[in-house]
Amino acid sequence: MTINENTKTTLHEMGLNAYEIDTYIALINGGKMTAMEISEKAQVPYSKIYDALNSLKEKGWIKSGENRPTKYYPIPPIEATRATKIRLEDKYTIWENTIAENLQPLYEQKEIIERPEMLILRGQQAVLTKLDEMLKMTTKEIVVAAPKFAKPIIAIADPWFNNLKKNIKIQLMITGNPTDGTSFKTTNTTREIRLRDHMFGGGIIVDGKEAMLFLGDEKPSLVIWSAHIGIVSFAREYFQFLWNTSTTSP
Repeated sequence: MTINENTKTTLHEMGLNAYEIDTYIALINGGKMTAMEISEKAQVPYSKIYDALNSLKEKGWIKSGENRPTKYYPIPPIEATRATKIRLEDKYTIWENTIAENLQPLYEQKEIIERPEMLILRGQQAVLTKLDEMLKMTTKEIVVAAPKFAKPIIAIADPWFNNLKKNIKIQLMITGNPTDGTSFKTTNTTREIRLRDHMFGGGIIVDGKEAMLFLGDEKPSLVIWSAHIGIVSFAREYFQFLWNTSTTSP
């Protein structure tokens, strides 16, 4: 059995080199085999076969028996794919933390590129990416005004709120009935919910420094992020006015 180039490209993108791909495919076709048998079937030089086999074992694509001579066999592709996903997610977390701790402070200190004070966010992914960035920088408080059309975004971001630093105060103002707020659960923060019958637009403000504004009535017509002190201050004051005139959630 041969595989198409698209599958080989996918395996390569998942971290397997050419020898490893040929070795794994040979095991898929032949079942349990010794290193010599795999080398012949996969047409991988014998001087390279153990490097490929050891790497595939480390990456979670194959296993080996304990008897002599050692025989190798493939892990089911779906299981290997899941193991690769977990491994890459763990790596990404390490990469992200390293960059955030070492390069980002240097970038902000040197002000290599002037940070824009306002951005128009187009598409849900752009909104979620910016929201994730805002929440990770939060140290004190988050205020959220969530009209009906913004609730799906808040729901998607809900796990991020659970990963916030401790002792961050959250004020959540939503439209609808009291049960709408029960799905918004946080474990590390102080949370307060209030209700309004209607809101024209909404937004999220963190630490009084950054604001993401949702403009619209039945659906968002425009999503804006801003760190402009005047815009953020006005948004925070307007939120407080709405908050003071809203109903406390039971």
